[in-house]
Amino acid sequence: MSPRRTSSQNGDKDWENGSTISSPASIPEYTGPKLYKEPSFKSNKFIIHNAITRCCLAGKVNEPQKNKIVEEMEKSTANHFLILFRDSSCQFRAVYTMNPETEEMVRLTGIGPRIITPEMVESIYKYSSDRKQFTAIPSKTMSMSVDAFTIPGHFWQKRPGTPKKLGTPK
Repeated sequence: MSPRRTSSQNGDKDWENGSTISSPASIPEYTGPKLYKEPSFKSNKFIIHNAITRCCLAGKVNEPQKNKIVEEMEKSTANHFLILFRDSSCQFRAVYTMNPETEEMVRLTGIGPRIITPEMVESIYKYSSDRKQFTAIPSKTMSMSVDAFTIPGHFWQKRPGTPKKLGTPK
């Protein structure tokens, strides 16, 4: 063993003799950019935006409705959005936001029940950006990976129509 080496037989460094900093107080305070980022819930806003513009409400005919929905999504502070379909034919009806704690879905815009509970969900779908289509997921559990859902037909309430005016005979 050489005389200049200050280590024990097992290879541990002798920190008392090998240290170049005298005390922790001599370490300068870090003033660079903040590197730590607060954890946040993953958002599917971009995926739902793509699904609406490229699949559900594609084309010039649907542009006013599509613009209104996208505007409402931008105003919202929610992280997770869901599309409500009328049935398995994937006809767009509304956009909902999901509360991860209660798992309730609240209508943001569109036609459908104001609040939907997980028990009301009939089937769930995932959007494929590359294929531009929705695929049914063989599950009944709502999660953050779900992009769309349907509800049974009996939850679709018929709106009471306005009574027709009786014409006065001429």
